[in-house]
Amino acid sequence: MDAVQAANSGHPGMPMGMADVATVLFGRHLKFDPMQPHWPDRDRFVLSAGHGSMLLYSLLHLTGYEDFDIDEIKNFRQLGSRTAGHPEFRNGAGVETTTGPLGQGFANAVGFAIAEERLRNRFGDAIVDHRTYVLVGDGCLMEGISHEAAGLAGHLGLSRLIAIWDDNGITIDGKVSLSDATDQLKRFEAAGWSVLSCDGHDPDAIDNAISEARAAHAPSLIACRTNIGFGSPNKEGTAGAHGSPLGDDEVRLARDAYGWQHGPFDIPSDIRDEWREIGLRGTEARTSWQLRLEALPAHKQAEFKRVIEGKPPKRLKSAVSLVKSEAAAANAKVATRKSSQTVLSAVNPIMPETVGGSADLTGSNNTLTPDLSTFGSMSRSGRYIYFGIREHAMAAAMNGMALHGGVRPYGGTFLCFTDYARASIRLSALMEIPVVYVMTHDSIGLGEDGPTHQPVEHLAMLRATPNLNVFRPCDGVETAEAWEVALTEKCRPTVIALSRQSVPTLRSNHTTRNLSLKGAYMLQEAEAPRKAILMATGTELQVAAAARATLEAEGIGTRLISMPCWELFEQQDEKYRRRILPRGPARVAVEAGVRQGWDRWLCGERGVERKAGFVGMEGFGASAPGDDLYKHFGITAAAVAEKVKSLL
Repeated sequence: MDAVQAANSGHPGMPMGMADVATVLFGRHLKFDPMQPHWPDRDRFVLSAGHGSMLLYSLLHLTGYEDFDIDEIKNFRQLGSRTAGHPEFRNGAGVETTTGPLGQGFANAVGFAIAEERLRNRFGDAIVDHRTYVLVGDGCLMEGISHEAAGLAGHLGLSRLIAIWDDNGITIDGKVSLSDATDQLKRFEAAGWSVLSCDGHDPDAIDNAISEARAAHAPSLIACRTNIGFGSPNKEGTAGAHGSPLGDDEVRLARDAYGWQHGPFDIPSDIRDEWREIGLRGTEARTSWQLRLEALPAHKQAEFKRVIEGKPPKRLKSAVSLVKSEAAAANAKVATRKSSQTVLSAVNPIMPETVGGSADLTGSNNTLTPDLSTFGSMSRSGRYIYFGIREHAMAAAMNGMALHGGVRPYGGTFLCFTDYARASIRLSALMEIPVVYVMTHDSIGLGEDGPTHQPVEHLAMLRATPNLNVFRPCDGVETAEAWEVALTEKCRPTVIALSRQSVPTLRSNHTTRNLSLKGAYMLQEAEAPRKAILMATGTELQVAAAARATLEAEGIGTRLISMPCWELFEQQDEKYRRRILPRGPARVAVEAGVRQGWDRWLCGERGVERKAGFVGMEGFGASAPGDDLYKHFGITAAAVAEKVKSLL
């Protein structure tokens, strides 16, 4: 109450209503050590109902997390504080994930539980033996992502996952009954969950429910019937306690109701000591775990440390280099989605931490390799997840896996369906975690499926997202380079946009250097005096290359630039960018998407609008064979050459 009141902003009701549940969970069940907050075998606690962030911050402060001292609590929701309005990963140890968009934390928790199962199978339960607890609200369970995530968790039998539902019957608009009549217990039971209920203000009932859930052979949902704003004489059980401060008068009345005689932020020493004792209980378990880890053979200790720290194996670079050299030597026409599978076939055997999957498009995304077996309820040794038609939950679960550590998740769907995964992709970028999104069928080139499946605005949308690398490789060589960057990245997620249709190998001269790491590079220099620069990505690079040949034959010197990743090019110094895009020549960009974003490279970076052009899409696609569509929409070598000549 005090922190929300001081900030004059926040959600006091949920923390007040769930304080009893949280006290029992942290005091009797949760395995953690504030002195070593990143201990790999700690239980994970996820606050999916992130608007109730003061509950989490209070718990972290009381149990002794160094990052959350009393000054941080006093500075709730203030600029530069660790105690942001909604929990933010990297703001402070003890915050396992960024939550706020409802349902995301719940789906993240599914990913945490998957990672725990996978690592326990690999390293044994002496080293990996923990649970994931997630606190959800009515809003989390209304969001569609909860249906996807619950179905996946039930199917996979994630028995180490326990969801605790703040069943208070209130949303911002008022009673839940205004908008929903779902029997959540029956819904989760139908999805294969163990379901329990208890009085959320009875500590013994809460304790018994959590104990029963811990013993279940399926993921568990505990419905804790609570009163939002518990203890507030006039706002308890109402929407008035949900999304705004209680007010000074109501806070005083609540203090009286609790018999609390202490001032704001004043915690009596006996209560503080009792909470700190709770925080110290995990020290013994963590120390015992450390001894078990040190008893492992040296090579197994080193491997565990490597994957937990997210370091790629030393053999990765040579494996990728071999794929590149073979692709250059073969000089074949191959779809980049198939090239991606070739890279994964080389990488997965030497990176046992990879966990792949697809949202029911395995054969289209080419995300499965011969060495990967299925991860399922009966087999935790598998590393391939059939996510089903659940793009949103797949992306959010991969976020959870990456946050847990020890695994490198990648998952596939069609590029157009980034719409369904958008919220989770944004959170990957916000949290700075290295999830890899394999997005195939990346343009009108996919053909007959038509405009519902043909992405035109999606590259622009993804490139507009801060801290997200978007690769669109032109051939098998660039595809291998994109994967090398993605698998060595520590703080940025990656989207790799791949083609359905075959493309020629444009990088036929092998080099061990990763040219795509620069984001853009010169593929072919002008032979005649340079008058034009062509820029392209992905499948349209072949179109630009053909246009260049036409222009050179007519005496128009043309440089060809491949731009597989704008974000990496933006990071290069001015000298390199000037070398690639010098002042003077006309510039034309070619991409089977909308123009949005391209003007940075056409008109900026020493370019001028009157000498800039774009060949691409101006609207949605159509249903027809891919080659016909390129002609219909004017994305041809002839059109590119004419565009250049019109600017000279």
